[in-house]
Amino acid sequence: MFLNARIELNDEHRRTAPRSEGPLGGQRSTRSDERGGHMNETIDQTTFAELQDAAGAEFVTELVQTFLEEAPEMLKELRESQAAGDADTFRRAAHSLKSNSLTFGAVKLGALSRDLELGGLAAAQKPEALDALMLEFLRVDAALKALCHV
Repeated sequence: MFLNARIELNDEHRRTAPRSEGPLGGQRSTRSDERGGHMNETIDQTTFAELQDAAGAEFVTELVQTFLEEAPEMLKELRESQAAGDADTFRRAAHSLKSNSLTFGAVKLGALSRDLELGGLAAAQKPEALDALMLEFLRVDAALKALCHV
């Protein structure tokens, strides 16, 4: 998937991107992560705010929309490659989902994806593994839409 390539920002864009507090002000954090970042149930708000600060809120909204369009295909690819026994495709899809999730601060989705990436097809043999991933994606989808007001 091409989302990672779109996130790479050049220095000029970073200097000229509008700075924004974003829609995070109304969100209440329920815990802190080990880096001291505030987290709600689904999205690490510090990571999300840093991305908005670096790229600008409008560009982050575009990235979120792209991620939310592409992630279901990644999830489908995971299921199909699991069924086909295609370990390479399975790991690539899990890796892409992990990387993209962590970009937005979707820590749990990233961790679940990482477990599948590292565990390969064997990790997906547990019936609940891909179901848990899908349920967490649905939470991330809703949280990101709320944060970006889309």
